[in-house]
Amino acid sequence: MSTKPEHVTRTERGEPVTLLEAIAEGLFEEMARDERVFMMGEDIGVYGGAFKLTKGFLDYFGADRVIDTPIAEAGFTGAAAGAAHMGMRPVVEMQFMDFVSPAYDVITNYLATSLYRGSGPMPVVIRGPVGGGNRGGPFHSQNVEMAFFHTPGLKIVYPSNPYDAKGLIKAAIRDDNPVIFEEHKGLYRAPQLRTVLPRDDYVVPLGSARVAREGRGLTVVTYGAMVHKSLEAAETLEAEDGFGVEVIDLRTLLPLDDDTIVASVRKTGRLLVVHEDTRTGGIAGEIAMRVNEKAFEWLDAPILRVTAIDAPVPYAGPLEDYFLPQTTDIVAAARYLARY
Repeated sequence: MSTKPEHVTRTERGEPVTLLEAIAEGLFEEMARDERVFMMGEDIGVYGGAFKLTKGFLDYFGADRVIDTPIAEAGFTGAAAGAAHMGMRPVVEMQFMDFVSPAYDVITNYLATSLYRGSGPMPVVIRGPVGGGNRGGPFHSQNVEMAFFHTPGLKIVYPSNPYDAKGLIKAAIRDDNPVIFEEHKGLYRAPQLRTVLPRDDYVVPLGSARVAREGRGLTVVTYGAMVHKSLEAAETLEAEDGFGVEVIDLRTLLPLDDDTIVASVRKTGRLLVVHEDTRTGGIAGEIAMRVNEKAFEWLDAPILRVTAIDAPVPYAGPLEDYFLPQTTDIVAAARYLARY
């Protein structure tokens, strides 16, 4: 083996890490801890991945555990399913999660139903970059979570910060269920998110949301890049309106942490759901329905949502900015709710 890749040793040296480096550290540590863990994907080996997340992994672990695949998502995801049946724990990288659609049948009809059908655990992680804001257009900017949300047997993870990203990827790899792991590319190297992580091994449990900011006037439920826009909006509302906003970071979309959401709504009486995904069929509708079922009597105002509009992601910068939810949109919706 060669020396460890430099970008997976920052925590050992006590240095802050980006979200991308946190995921790389988590992947590296799990591969070092468990020889059953291996990686498959396009350009992840020699090239080191489209975003260089797996740079140096091939030299350290070898070609048997860092496998460059053809451009055939259905094929290598199916191969991962077979490997999981044989006791391995594959991590499949989609170069961009927009390209996961060819593997939809394998994921939803086979991986997700395997345990139920008596075929045993299917510890497969399918990970890759998602999200807009980088002028990538409709083929490199989508959020794919709701394509899989309706499928029992899957778990869906979407971290917003380096600490959670590392802990969640480690938990996902150790889980015996198939996990869709989405990584917002706009957060990969965001300098303001650089964090010094614990040197000791840790995981963030799947299915557990976190209170990113406490408040009593309004609950904002969100995830991914929208956590940071929601926190910006909360600071504005606190400074300009004296209005306290509680921000819930879901971290895991499937399963949803109903208890944390409902506890916050019972405290604040108002709910705003924010997500970068498009509006129709987005997770806001499911969250609103669950709150109606479990906390309707605590609501003092209608439930609102701030989302992307129902359109493909535009290439042009001004159009993409209009398409995506902005901090000002969140502030405006919160002020509307505050009037009730």
